[in-house]
Amino acid sequence: MVVSAGENVYPVEIEQALINHPQVEDAAVIGINDEGFGQRLKAYVLPNKNADLTEKELLEWLTYRIARFQMPKEIAFVNYLPYTSLGKLDKKQLKMK
Repeated sequence: MVVSAGENVYPVEIEQALINHPQVEDAAVIGINDEGFGQRLKAYVLPNKNADLTEKELLEWLTYRIARFQMPKEIAFVNYLPYTSLGKLDKKQLKMK
């Protein structure tokens, strides 16, 4: 859970919404420190091969699927997402990026 501007946000809900986009293969959402909000949300998105997707398009698509307080402040497109040897998303590695 991430507390952003006093709201409890569960990253898995945002990740599920992102993964439902037809051009998204995988996604991860983490909380990063922010002076004004305590924490803010950052999404890491692994697009499908040959996908032509922008941050603006993805944010507009999310507008109708998640609440305003759940919207990530930033979306980073990545070539891979780190997983542990047990197959679990390694969010600690994402925080180091």
